[in-house]
Amino acid sequence: MSDLIQVTQNDAVLEIVLNRPEKRNALSLEMYAQLDAAVAGAGRVAGLRVVLLRGAGPMFSAGIDVTNFMLLAEKYGPDWPRQMRTITNDFQAVLTRLERLEVPTIALLHGRCLGLALELALACDIRLAAEGTRLGLPETKLGMIPDVGGTTRLTRLVGPGRAKELIFTGREIDAAQAAAWGLVNEVVPAGELQTRGEALAAEIGQAAPLAVGMAKRVIDGLADLDRGLQLEGWAQSQLFQTEDFQEALASFMMRRPPQFKGK
Repeated sequence: MSDLIQVTQNDAVLEIVLNRPEKRNALSLEMYAQLDAAVAGAGRVAGLRVVLLRGAGPMFSAGIDVTNFMLLAEKYGPDWPRQMRTITNDFQAVLTRLERLEVPTIALLHGRCLGLALELALACDIRLAAEGTRLGLPETKLGMIPDVGGTTRLTRLVGPGRAKELIFTGREIDAAQAAAWGLVNEVVPAGELQTRGEALAAEIGQAAPLAVGMAKRVIDGLADLDRGLQLEGWAQSQLFQTEDFQEALASFMMRRPPQFKGK
């Protein structure tokens, strides 16, 4: 197995790195499985205080590797579009495990953070972004919705109005606007992102670990996340049966604008 996800530990801080820079850290099925293994492993590390998540190379991640949609047939069968409830549940489970880690998680964002990558960042407790970072959920431009917690977690974080604007348009916003909306906690100079993340991790590490873990559970328990994820799965299962979704895939592969018909 190639090292698409790198995991290193420095004392009480564990760093998980998306390591596919030649493909803009686009999340393939193999990479996503390795991410799941890294998250599961983090939950077993004794004395861990913080998890840092970052991307290697010029960007955090461009999102899901759309070409891997064709590989879904190998895992879920040739009729995979009709298995979207199961597929969505499997994808959601990885980020839910990340969100429910007992220790705080900090995402360090740079370059671009789109689609599934932003959903990954939303599953973290804190997001720091380098100046110039672009963020977005372009799924509606592909005939889908952000169904791996993006719709639910974004709404919880920035409110319904902002979430609708970002998801309905599929547009990208810069780090400054993301900070103004509350999507990221802080914007820092690009060369200082890693240092700032490590400093924040060290600051968190000075607090009582049981209190931090309990505070995280209480805060996360204020939202009905499980119901939101179920709604995402239901909606996506309907959308994958549409002509618009097939058109979106075809236009992406042919590098042409899609012609949506609302069917």
